[in-house]
Amino acid sequence: MFKKILIANRGEIACRVIKTARKFGIKTVAVYSDADADALHVEMADEAVHIGPPAAAESYLLADKILKAAKDTGAEAIHPGYGFLSERASFVKAVQDAGIAFIGPDPKAIDAMGDKITSKKLAAEAGVSTVPGHMGIIKNADEAVKISASIGYPVMLKASAGGGGKGMRIAYNDTEAREGFISAQNEARSSFADDRVFIEKFVEEPRHIEIQVLGDKHGNVIYLGERECSIQRRHQKVVEEAPSPFLDEATRKAMGEQAVALSKAVDYCSAGTVEFIVDKHKNFYFLEMNTRLQVEHPVTEQVTGIDLVEQMLRVAAGEKLRLTQDDVKLTGWSVETRVYAEDPLRGFLPSIGRLTRYLPPEEDEHVRVDTGVYEGAEISMFYDPMIAKLVTTGKTRDEAIAAQRRALDEYYIRGIAHNIPFLAALMAHPRFQSGDMTTGFIAEEYPDGFTGGVLTDEVKEAMITAAAFINAVEVSRATQIDGQISEPRGPQERPWVVTIGGDSVTVGIMLVEDHAEISIGKKRMPVLSDWCPGKPVFHARIGDKDFAMEIDRRPLGVMLTCDGVSMDIRVQTERAAELQKLMPEKEAPDTSKLLLCPMPGLVVSINVAEGDEVKAGQALAVVEAMKMENILRAEKDGVVKSVNAAAGDSLAVDAIILEFE
Repeated sequence: MFKKILIANRGEIACRVIKTARKFGIKTVAVYSDADADALHVEMADEAVHIGPPAAAESYLLADKILKAAKDTGAEAIHPGYGFLSERASFVKAVQDAGIAFIGPDPKAIDAMGDKITSKKLAAEAGVSTVPGHMGIIKNADEAVKISASIGYPVMLKASAGGGGKGMRIAYNDTEAREGFISAQNEARSSFADDRVFIEKFVEEPRHIEIQVLGDKHGNVIYLGERECSIQRRHQKVVEEAPSPFLDEATRKAMGEQAVALSKAVDYCSAGTVEFIVDKHKNFYFLEMNTRLQVEHPVTEQVTGIDLVEQMLRVAAGEKLRLTQDDVKLTGWSVETRVYAEDPLRGFLPSIGRLTRYLPPEEDEHVRVDTGVYEGAEISMFYDPMIAKLVTTGKTRDEAIAAQRRALDEYYIRGIAHNIPFLAALMAHPRFQSGDMTTGFIAEEYPDGFTGGVLTDEVKEAMITAAAFINAVEVSRATQIDGQISEPRGPQERPWVVTIGGDSVTVGIMLVEDHAEISIGKKRMPVLSDWCPGKPVFHARIGDKDFAMEIDRRPLGVMLTCDGVSMDIRVQTERAAELQKLMPEKEAPDTSKLLLCPMPGLVVSINVAEGDEVKAGQALAVVEAMKMENILRAEKDGVVKSVNAAAGDSLAVDAIILEFE
C-alpha cells in the first residue's frame, strides 16, 4: 500500500479521501489555491502545497503544478476526486509517465468513456442498450434544429465532454433547439474547453438510475447495486438513494451485467459508474459512464458496507479485488441530499459569503455528513457551491427518509442562503415518499419555482407549541435576574396569544423545569425538552412525536423552521396582542418594472435595446454564475425604458439590468 498520496482536489471530496487514507496510515498531501488557503482539506492533510490563484483554470486544472507538487512532496500516487482533472486522460498519462500511480482507471478507459459520442458507439458494440440519437459532430445551430426535428421532439442537447449538468438543454421545438445548442456550446467551451454537442431523443417519464462498478487490473469487474438519482434540477442531482424503489431483482441484475460488460470492453479498473435512463416499463438505456468516484458514492457504501475509496487505493496499488459478485449484499436503505449554497426562493441562484454559523447534525449510525467547510469558512464564487452531503441510513426506505427529515431540521447554517428548506420539503412530499418519481419531478411539482414547504396542521401545531415553550423558558429565566419584577415561582398556567401566519390562538402554558403542559383550546399536550436560551435548534418531544426546529430571532418573536417551512411567530400577552393589531404594516417596494440581476454574476449579453418592445418569455439578458449560463426572460409584455448594464459587467445581487416603461 502507498505511504503517501496527493489529492488533486478540494472541498468535501478531498476531506473524504483523507479520512480513508488515515485509516491505512497513509500520509496525505493537499493542494490549494489562494481562495482555499484556510480550507478544511488543507487543515486535515499532513502537507499542503499552494498551486495558484483562485480561478480553477489557474490552479486545480493545471496538471504541471499538480505533478510538481507530487514530485516535490514524494507522493507515490494521486487521487483526483471528482471534477477538475479526474476524467482527463492526458493528465493520467502524464502522471503515469512521471512514475506516479493514478488512483483511478487507465487513460484508455477515460478517453473512451469520457467522450459521450465514442462511449455510445462502444456501448452499442458491447451489447448495451442505447438511446436513439445523432452521435456525429454538429456544425451550427441550423444543423442542430434540422437534426432535432428529424429525431422528433423532445430532444436532449448535450456537450460531448460535459458533466455536472453543464452543457445540457432539453428542447421541445425549433426555437428551443436553436437557443439550447448555442447555450450548451458556450457552457461546454467555458467549462471543458470542448464545444462539441450531440443530440439524442429525450425519454419522457424517465428515471435516472446508475450502477456502481468496481474493477481491478487483473480483469475482474463486479457491480455494487444501483443508485436512484431521479430527483434533479437542471440535470444536476439533488437527492440520491440506494437501492432504487423502482427496480426489481431481474432488472437490477440485467443492468448490472450490462454495466460489467461495458467496463470489461474498455479494461476498466477502479471505481466507476454506468448511468442509465429507465422508462416507466423498466426499459433501460445507456446514458454515460463516469470514470471516477461519484458525488453520491456514500449511499452505496452505506448499503454495501464497502469503502469505495479503500477499494480504489487497493486497485491502484495492484491488488486483486477481494470481493466477488456473490459477496455483494444490499442491506437497509440510504438517502443522500446535496446541501448547496443557493437560494431556492430566488430560483436556486448561487449564494456566496461566509458561514457565520455552521452546526451540522450529530453523526451516528443513521447520520453521515461529508463536508469540506466549517464555521467561519467562506463559500467562494470560484467553485461549486456545495456545502455538504447529508446521508442517512435506516433498515427501510421510510426509516432512512425519516432520519433525513430530522437531520435536515437540525442542520443550522447562517450567513448565506442554502437549499435545506427545499430538501426538507422534498423529503416531506407524498409523491417522493411513495417512490413515484422521474427526472421531471421538480419541474412537475414546482412549476413556478419553490415558494416554501407546505405548512401541515401537525407542523403548525408543533410550531405554536414550540414557540410557547421557548417564550415560557425565557420569561421564567428573566424573572430570576436580580432587580427584576418577579412573578410567582413554581407551576402556574398563564394565557398567551400566539400569532402565526396571520392566525392568532390563545394558549395556556404550565412550565416545570424541562417539561411543560401546553393547552391549545381544549387540547393539552405534554412537551419534554432540554432547550435553553442560546441554543439555535429546538429539540423536543411534543405529544408522542420528536421534533427539531431551527430558531432565528425576530424583533417581535422568533422564526421557526421545520420540514422546509419557515414561519414568523409572536408570543404576546393578551393586551400586547390587542395593541399589535393597530400597528401599520410596511409594504415591500415595487420592482415590477425592473429586471434585477438575480445573483452575483458576469453579464454575457444584453439582447434588447432602449425603446424595444418585448414579449412575455422573450430572452432579455444572459448572466453567467459559477460557469452556468442563466437566461433572464421577460415576465410580461413591455417596452424597454433604459439599459443599465452591458456585456462584460460584473453585477451584484439585485443590480438593475433593465428598466421598463
